[in-house]
Amino acid sequence: MSRQVQLVIKRAFDVLLALVVLTLGLPLLAGIALCVKLSSPGPVLFIQERVGRGGKPFRMFKFRSMRVARAAQQEGLWSVEQAQRITPTGRFLRDYGLDELPQAYNILRGEMSFIGPRAPLPARAKAYTARERISFGMRPGLISLAVHEGRRSLSMQQRVELHVQYVERWSLCLDASILLRSIPVVLLRRNADENGGQAG
Repeated sequence: MSRQVQLVIKRAFDVLLALVVLTLGLPLLAGIALCVKLSSPGPVLFIQERVGRGGKPFRMFKFRSMRVARAAQQEGLWSVEQAQRITPTGRFLRDYGLDELPQAYNILRGEMSFIGPRAPLPARAKAYTARERISFGMRPGLISLAVHEGRRSLSMQQRVELHVQYVERWSLCLDASILLRSIPVVLLRRNADENGGQAG
């Protein structure tokens, strides 16, 4: 099967699954939104500019997991200060990847995919080397190769290299492998502790 045909199938899968999440998953999304709202004052969603396919910026949606104070500046970066700002609800959402569910909307819009390299912040993207920019060759993903290769235990450099390798090696079989292997990683909270750096 040619790469182009596989890409068409990948996009069709993304659209179908995004529609399922945003429709059948509406009660879950509403429940999470209520928990976020009750956890601390502030908006339900955290919206942040990221860099996607072709190096183009887009606005990425997440459930807010931090207290409002400086959240717009700090969320997406891991630090001791940030860890202190994460709400108990936010910690649970992050550990199980539930804070990422609003990105189904980004996927439906064609800005993201369920599986792909993680989208960096603009400042980080500007510092990418020529090799690292290979990761812009595909839509950024909600789940990445880094999830089952070490998740947050990996350094930023290691994660970016895995994003590059994903684009270089991509196939539908690789996506299927990442998806299946990521399920126990997330459910068992393997390498869920944040060790510094940008979420990716």
